[in-house]
Amino acid sequence: MAAEPILRTEALTRRFGGLTAVNDVRIDLRMGEIHAVIGPNGAGKSTLTNLLSGDLPPTSGRILFRDRDIAGRAPHRISRLGVGRSYQKTNIFKPFTVLENCRLAAQSRAPHALRILSRAERFRDLARNAEAALELAGLAQRADEIAANLSHGEQRQLEIAMCLATAPTLLLLDEPLAGMGATESARMVELIRALGRDHAVMLIEHDMDAVFAVAQRLTVMVNGEVLESGMPEAVRASPAVQSAYLGHGE
Repeated sequence: MAAEPILRTEALTRRFGGLTAVNDVRIDLRMGEIHAVIGPNGAGKSTLTNLLSGDLPPTSGRILFRDRDIAGRAPHRISRLGVGRSYQKTNIFKPFTVLENCRLAAQSRAPHALRILSRAERFRDLARNAEAALELAGLAQRADEIAANLSHGEQRQLEIAMCLATAPTLLLLDEPLAGMGATESARMVELIRALGRDHAVMLIEHDMDAVFAVAQRLTVMVNGEVLESGMPEAVRASPAVQSAYLGHGE
């Protein structure tokens, strides 16, 4: 029997004037499951991610995280509840070291987060959380490196490590493989697979090989609506999905 969803949406809709970017979307995200959301450009995938993370408020509908409606809450409040996200464009502090990036993320969860005049080194619990996140993300050996000196793939890993330092239960990963070569992509696929064991993961990704390598559940969006959702092989075999998205080698 499938676990109860940690996050679910009900009739989630977002309009921008006369454009409906997300229309009546229902999606369930579960612990220990990687749920990939795919679709052509303009399908509403990133808008859906922005709604779940609080970067955009919905026009209507509900977002229930642990049975609490979080629709329209500020991003920092949603993040503090246990929702972490990465962005299409890498979002790190490039002049700082890898460890300092993670420690800043960990500090955002601490009761003393606003004590900006205190030295971060005083709070060993923050450093331990940051070090654990770097270990999980495969960057422990790069802790003292300036973030700007990392490769593109390592910077993407660092952004995920920063998410992990905030102790999330749900991870929203928006195109984490974008711009990567084969070696970096393979490393990221292994990281996502590992994260899926202990988190709920929603993955937005265009790399279909990666999607089918890691996803336990798949949702296809077209024109802001859910076209099909279910087990990956069943979705891939759907005539509607073949026609709209997968059938032409995209």
